[in-house]
Amino acid sequence: MITPIASPWESDLWQSELKLAIRSSRSLLKTAGLACDSAYRPDDFPVLVPRGFAAKIRSGDAEDPILKQVLATPEEAEEAAGFIRDPLNETTDTFNPTPALLKKYAHRALLVTTPACAINCRYCFRRHFPYDQHRPAVAKDVIEAIIKDTTLTEIILSGGDPMLLSDAALAKLYGQLAVVGHLKRIRIHSRLPIVLPQRMTTELLATFKNSHLPTIMVVHANHANELDANTHRAFNVLKAAGVTLLNQSVLLKGVNDHASVQCTLAEKLFDQGVLPYYLHMPDKVAGTHHFFVADRQATEIYQDMQASLPGYLLPKMVREVPGKAAKTQLISITHEA
Repeated sequence: MITPIASPWESDLWQSELKLAIRSSRSLLKTAGLACDSAYRPDDFPVLVPRGFAAKIRSGDAEDPILKQVLATPEEAEEAAGFIRDPLNETTDTFNPTPALLKKYAHRALLVTTPACAINCRYCFRRHFPYDQHRPAVAKDVIEAIIKDTTLTEIILSGGDPMLLSDAALAKLYGQLAVVGHLKRIRIHSRLPIVLPQRMTTELLATFKNSHLPTIMVVHANHANELDANTHRAFNVLKAAGVTLLNQSVLLKGVNDHASVQCTLAEKLFDQGVLPYYLHMPDKVAGTHHFFVADRQATEIYQDMQASLPGYLLPKMVREVPGKAAKTQLISITHEA
């Protein structure tokens, strides 16, 4: 049987889907078939979940791994030792002498394209980031800074989520980067192929296909239940446009902190044409302590993954340590209790 060629979505569908997104814990619990009498309302980081993603939650299951990633809980308001607003030092002049441009590692820099996301993951490491100080529209010299820094070979589009820029805005940005002679590729970090696959439009794919700079897209799935026919379709159209697909996930307590869950995710990603890339230890961000997994447990999980997966399906388990020349692999880190 020949698999039909996947086609992009209509250009205006994703915006309509986003307008209908769930924006309160009460509505999310109701959608999940759960009691909502004591729904938590965060002041600083509101609930935001596209309905297509929420539909993957198992009805009536308060322990569902998708629900846990997006439901605000009172634990977020609790203070925990060592959990701070900026654990990666992203707001210091060391990493961002030019607003909206973060340079942590050699030869690549991260461009904060937008503060907006299509989904507010409760473990987000930039939930406290001062986006008002790092908007590309305000930082008019950001492209000039990229042009002047001839050591750069790769620009990483991030945010927020860069795929929330309009087709026209992304095409313009690609055009600006195309004239920078020392750049070799553009990397995009996006959750949208997972949570809002309708974003994969004909116009967007044309930008990727027509660019002389190759595009690598690092998507973000934490659990195999996030992957379905629509994500597969999104991946297929991206690959048809010449995009290289990788996945990064975060090790989260109560969500995916078992080797079997991680192995199932890796296998399903590969089945849908995506290669596992990174498994991040969660950053110690204020309001996220309830997701934290200790190093000892993480190492045991990873060793079990190594015993079960072929090497090409085994993501690197890493932690970001400010000031280091690269991500730090967990296997070399002293264990915690």
